Amino acid sequence: MLEKLLVMQEQISKELNKTDLPTSVQDLRVKYLGKKGELTQISRSMGSLSPEERPIMGQKVNEVKDTIEKMLAEKMQELEKALLKKQLKKEKIDVTLPGRVLPMGSKHILDTVTDEIKKIFLGMGYSVYNGPQIESDYYNFERLNLPKDHPARDMQDSFYITDSVLLRTHTSPMQARTMDKLSPQLPVKIICPGTVYRRDDDATHSPMFHQVEGLLVDKDISLAHLKGTLLSFARQMFGEDRQIRLRPSFFPFTEPSAEVDISCFMCGGKGCRLCKNTGWIEILGSGMVHPSVLEMSGYDPTQVTGFAFGMGVERIAMLKYGIDDMRLLFENDVCFLAQF
Repeated sequence: MLEKLLVMQEQISKELNKTDLPTSVQDLRVKYLGKKGELTQISRSMGSLSPEERPIMGQKVNEVKDTIEKMLAEKMQELEKALLKKQLKKEKIDVTLPGRVLPMGSKHILDTVTDEIKKIFLGMGYSVYNGPQIESDYYNFERLNLPKDHPARDMQDSFYITDSVLLRTHTSPMQARTMDKLSPQLPVKIICPGTVYRRDDDATHSPMFHQVEGLLVDKDISLAHLKGTLLSFARQMFGEDRQIRLRPSFFPFTEPSAEVDISCFMCGGKGCRLCKNTGWIEILGSGMVHPSVLEMSGYDPTQVTGFAFGMGVERIAMLKYGIDDMRLLFENDVCFLAQF
């Protein structure tokens, strides 16, 4: 039996030397140490030995078993290292190769146009103010010369939250809020970009859109200052050869009020499809601040005057880039937005 143990130990050593797969090592483990393995069979046959021989042979069986276990473990470790080395060599990454270039995001066209508008007016000495999108009826209407029974309220179909709170329908409430904050300081020279809301949705209107409000209050401000300011803006935004015209209009918070048109940059004012053969394109509304609005804000309308204007960012973007459907600006079509 002892000789059999030594032969088995030598045999497994030879078989391990020829093995080059971890699965083969596992097969050898089962062959020699499994429930029906050769060493297990020898252990079971020890019952035929004399009581004196059993402890000696049991000790020897345990020694051989430990030796075989050690040999199997060392061989398994050796093969696993070799396989890992082979795998690492196969999957080696050349870090000197250029990586994949991921597509970069960019500003939305409306943010780009808003930033351009702000840059133009900052260059004229205006400051940028921001206000709440959830506004009180008091600031959205009453402080802009629109009492509760005023018919001009019907011009704006509003989203009311309560009887006295709504989503602002324009950025004009910032006129009153800013004058409240700065009164009696002069001059008041601000623009207020922001999101506004109205119940309107078609190719040229959106229930959520963006405006930029402008306000200048000081001594001896006239309509000529308004026209000069807007002419400078139009030329910086649309080109140095642009002209503007002011058409009489009505806004409750300005008097006189005017719609502002820009000479068509497609036909140069000769008339085309874009300008509906008029040579002019409407871009914004404006006017001289109504004396009642000045008075409610703590300014004496006999001593100071001012002008205000409001422009839709979407309209400026559509005119500047030739976009014919406002809904494209809100659909998040990456192919469309990537053009800008």
